[in-house]
Amino acid sequence: ILKQLLVTALKLSFHNLLSHISSVFFPQGRAHGSSFAHRGELRRAKRIVVKLGSAVVTRGDECGLALGRLASIVEQVAMLQNQGREMMIVTSGAVAFGKQRLRHEILLSQSVRQALHSGHNQLKDMSMPVLEARACAAAGQSGLMALYEAMFTQYSTCTAQVLVTNLDFHDDQKRQNLNSTLQELLRMNIVPIINTNDAVVPPPEPNSDLLGVNVISIKDNDSLAARLAVEMKADLLIALSDVEGLYNSPPGTDDAKLIDIFYPGDQQSITYGTKSRVGIGGMEAKVKAALWALQGGTSVVIANGTHPKVTGHVITDIVEGKKVGTFFSEIKPAGEFTGAYCFLFQPLLTLVLFQQSEIICHLAELLTERKEEILAANKMDIDLAVNAAMLKRLSLSPAKLNNLAIGLRQIAVAAQDSVGRVLRRTRVAHNLELEQIAVPIGVLLVIFEARPDCLPQVSALAIASGNALLLKGGKEAANTNRVLHQLTQEALSMHGVREAVQLVSTREEVEDLCRLDKMIDLIIPRGSSQLVRNIQRAAKGIPVLGHSEGICHVYVDAEASVDKVIKIVRDSKCDYPAACNAMETLLIHRDILRTPLFDQIIDMLRAERVKIHAGPQFASFLTFSPSAVKSMRTEYGDLECCIEVVDSMQEAVDHIHKYGSSHTDVIITENENTAEQFLQQLDSACVFWNASSRFADGYRFGLGAEVGISTARIHARGPVGLEGLLTTKWVLRGAGHTAADFSEQGTMKYLHENLPVEQPLAVQRDSN
Repeated sequence: ILKQLLVTALKLSFHNLLSHISSVFFPQGRAHGSSFAHRGELRRAKRIVVKLGSAVVTRGDECGLALGRLASIVEQVAMLQNQGREMMIVTSGAVAFGKQRLRHEILLSQSVRQALHSGHNQLKDMSMPVLEARACAAAGQSGLMALYEAMFTQYSTCTAQVLVTNLDFHDDQKRQNLNSTLQELLRMNIVPIINTNDAVVPPPEPNSDLLGVNVISIKDNDSLAARLAVEMKADLLIALSDVEGLYNSPPGTDDAKLIDIFYPGDQQSITYGTKSRVGIGGMEAKVKAALWALQGGTSVVIANGTHPKVTGHVITDIVEGKKVGTFFSEIKPAGEFTGAYCFLFQPLLTLVLFQQSEIICHLAELLTERKEEILAANKMDIDLAVNAAMLKRLSLSPAKLNNLAIGLRQIAVAAQDSVGRVLRRTRVAHNLELEQIAVPIGVLLVIFEARPDCLPQVSALAIASGNALLLKGGKEAANTNRVLHQLTQEALSMHGVREAVQLVSTREEVEDLCRLDKMIDLIIPRGSSQLVRNIQRAAKGIPVLGHSEGICHVYVDAEASVDKVIKIVRDSKCDYPAACNAMETLLIHRDILRTPLFDQIIDMLRAERVKIHAGPQFASFLTFSPSAVKSMRTEYGDLECCIEVVDSMQEAVDHIHKYGSSHTDVIITENENTAEQFLQQLDSACVFWNASSRFADGYRFGLGAEVGISTARIHARGPVGLEGLLTTKWVLRGAGHTAADFSEQGTMKYLHENLPVEQPLAVQRDSN
């Protein structure tokens, strides 16, 4: 007894300490009566109600509990409780647990004689009597509570059972007693386990539930959890069921979409389906209860508590503010991603090619005419820049704007021969002709970091290719991007397609967009390798075009020209070291070591303040070497590079294949045969001979601009310009032809004759 008293005292002391800590980490940052406005604020939730629906706690056969799911939920609740939060559980499961126990008892109560007389097979097929729910609840409640107690004990967490009925909330004295009991339990660091007293509770009165803030009928555990959360001034109610959250139409139906944030004013847009396999509620009941709790000042999230991949962290993910389930907010979401962009693509298809060119030319004019406005916004971003590398990426100048305008005019010219262009024509048979035509991809999402000049470039390419465009720029260039986007929409307005290029403003919106595989056709990230990897993980069924790393090599052959080596290496590394096409590894033929050329290379790099790292082979030749390289596969993105020694051109190719990223690689040599072998053997998107790696760029290639550089091996590769944003479709014109006409018994034969490629009438008219 003394030992138990001591343990209890220590627990209370520890809880008081946690309460003090939680007052710092989880401050009561909101007055009761106002719920959290955004998911990120859920981290501040101190008092949390977790509602476990029948489908969450019961097995698929509805007889017994899903012990694995229940154990993981208990673990999460206990972890949050031990962090200093106040946790309460509203649980179902008594009826299912009782049904299992009563069925077992009924089978055991069969007399041995009856069992033997009936025979084994007949006993196995013996029908069970219908079990009344109240009796099941009475038999299962104690076992359910004992199970919770045993599970929570594993985490040194104490629990207490509280059974309620509707009358306990309507009678003032009972409600006050309930409130006082729960408050005292929470104060002692005990997790209350609450359930309706299904053994005695009367059926709900029709039309008496959810009538207002002060009236709610406890007809199921959804309404009980909502009433309890408001009564106890809880910060958060987590309602777990067997669906991912709230959908705009019944899950599984065509075009049903999960709603990330639900605003009470959007109730008319929801179509409800049937109830779950168990329980007496349904999604409509959950939404009504959630909105009632929200009105009472408690934030609500409805999520899936049955999915095996997320059950073990669904509660903690919600509390951490992650995108799980449906978050109910009294603030209308800023972006309507469930359909706001699906209409952007069609208006662009109505434009003829000369109109697309006019829009792009007008945008080019605006870049120079309104340069003072652009540069003023750019200065605001530059003043907030945190380092020199960011400053260089952010900075715009009159010269840069002029170059942008020149590139846009190149795109405008190319646009006149893009969408609708016939790539090939084939006479399949007599009066049966086939054409392959260039068409837009659809809706593009381009995400770029820091560099605001990307916005007009990518916008022009999207307009020229007939693609709708969603843009997400880095917050570092927010002011410049806003002005450039306004100018882009101004140019689009001349032909009534202003909304065809949209600017996405927050990181959260990008995560939402990456899930819209039925609306977005291609995602193009431009930025760091980390950005590309993050987008590839976030994209749900949407292709991602880009390169994760820019590990570019320059190989200096034994027969290289001294002047060319110094110029090319300096430009490849020092012109813009943060660019993805900057040199990261310099490969040097062994014969160049300890020659004047080698000394000149080192002197030049030191003069340019390039930090040198030594590869394993290079380090072995030196007594005092530079710092050893940590990895041969490193993208420095700064005035740093690795130097390594190779014995031959073939060894250089093998090294690049092993450590490169298939971006851009260079050979410097005067031996034409060596160069040609390098160009043919190396499988990178860009391979150069006696030219800087910095030429790997859409503008420098004459594409006008690029949306990015792709190292993929399908669709587009290298700098992706206008052509890379087009796909094709096949158009077949016949005269009643059928495949059966060409069978062995048919009357027709395939011709498959190549025909001259002619522009369609629309393209001819535009060019005229």
